[in-house]
Amino acid sequence: MSWLILFIAGLFETVWAVAMKYSEGLTRLRPTLLMVVAMAISLWLLAYALRTLPLGTAYAVWTGIGALGTVIYGMVFLGESASLLRMLFISMILGGIIGLKVVSSRESGAEKTEQSQPVGTESEAGDHPSGSR
Repeated sequence: MSWLILFIAGLFETVWAVAMKYSEGLTRLRPTLLMVVAMAISLWLLAYALRTLPLGTAYAVWTGIGALGTVIYGMVFLGESASLLRMLFISMILGGIIGLKVVSSRESGAEKTEQSQPVGTESEAGDHPSGSR
């Protein structure tokens, strides 16, 4: 679920970046308001996803989705270059996002296995009463 939330957060990052373009330096009210609202939603969703996802991975994926979204928007709607080299580098960003997701899934599976193993003795666990750390 956290990955879906992170993906949606990245989409909202794309929205606020595009709205910033249309705000013409924050001088147009509607695009500026859209930018601020989308930014708040994006950050809130990112913060929510960070409850269970690793910081570095989540932040890199979030910014990568935002970057991909804005580049694609620029090419499709603003007539920005879609040269072969540009497409190569965009695919590298996408590959990085997918790679981080795959590696993170494998690592979290390994961590769950490690966490299921008993650590310490019962007397060690009893040394710290609940809630008094």
